[in-house]
Amino acid sequence: MPQTDQFSYQGLFAKSAPKEPPRAATAERAKYDFAVAYPDPESLPLDDLVESLKLALDEEGKDLAVYPHQMGYPPLREYVASKLARDRQMSVTADDIILADGSSQPLHMVGESLLDHGDVVLTEEFVYMGTLGMLRRFGADIRGVECDEDGLLPDALEGAITRAIGQGKKPKFIYTIPTFQNPLGWTMTLERRQALVELSQRYDIPVLEDDCYVDLRFEGESVPAIHSLDDTGRVMYAGSFSKIIAPGMRLGYLTGPQELLDVARATKSGGGVNQFAALAVHRYAMSGLDAHIEESKGILRTKRDAMLAALGENFGTAAKWSTPEGGLYIWLEMPEGADLVAARDVAFEAEVGYTPGSLFAPDGTSGKNTARLCFGYNTPQEIHEGIAKLAEVFAREGMLIG
Repeated sequence: MPQTDQFSYQGLFAKSAPKEPPRAATAERAKYDFAVAYPDPESLPLDDLVESLKLALDEEGKDLAVYPHQMGYPPLREYVASKLARDRQMSVTADDIILADGSSQPLHMVGESLLDHGDVVLTEEFVYMGTLGMLRRFGADIRGVECDEDGLLPDALEGAITRAIGQGKKPKFIYTIPTFQNPLGWTMTLERRQALVELSQRYDIPVLEDDCYVDLRFEGESVPAIHSLDDTGRVMYAGSFSKIIAPGMRLGYLTGPQELLDVARATKSGGGVNQFAALAVHRYAMSGLDAHIEESKGILRTKRDAMLAALGENFGTAAKWSTPEGGLYIWLEMPEGADLVAARDVAFEAEVGYTPGSLFAPDGTSGKNTARLCFGYNTPQEIHEGIAKLAEVFAREGMLIG
């Protein structure tokens, strides 16, 4: 007789499966949404994307009947290689690039290729939540390294390396977001990048460079990619079209030495990326992307300036914050003892969203007095209104004293 009781998969899950998976619920968004790094919605190039897709389908639409190349649409990979050469001084070919779903899949591919449970990975002291989730998924021993406004501190990085080696746990790789770092907002200087490459080579530890915000520079001088400073094959590099076109396009890429790409490609389920999206992005990239990036940078600069002005007007000397030269993030630091984790729900009730700093901490607890504020989505007027409301919430919670 068949069992009629409600079936349970408990006891069947793989040892590597997430132990406490989050519920797949529709995320609520605040009116003043400083929590998530959305681009400006009004500047999305929707009409141009439609025209680009139509052109591509007229030329190659019937090829959608064939499964795409496992490494992704070759013309788009050729475009990425030429863009990296032009903008990041990187010498790679289309055969050195794997297209993927945004920049998160490349990070996952590297994790699956390199990480065993307990492996040490070094990151900045606060780092992108998605990367932390990926590293935890593979059971990595994540160790944050102290930074200042110029990036990772070389002495602190070397100390973290030698401590791990002394424990018999040589780091598997160093992960960094060197340009408009998420969430801290700084850009690593050329000198710090050179020091990172030197330490990578001296201790024989690879680097994963996540450069998905680099095109969003609206002031200051460009700094070479870490990948371009290394000629030994120790630097892997991930990029994305999410922040320069739209996150919903879900297109990014990974490059690195061939032996790494061969294994990473084998970890990538489902074959090539969405060919429909790749066709649209390629045709748009060839015709209008550069102009769109320039337009987006002007919009983002105005929004950053609005948030900096609003913080000055409403927080005064009671807090500190970063002044990024690009990207989408401002890092807010309240006095010690302030609990921005506890205040988040109160702020949300006041229609303001932000992300507490502890969610970016490798240890999951540091930085309760900090927060990441994203300025890409709301209008400048809304940014002023939202920051004023946030200051009111913090004042009521006894955290804004100045």
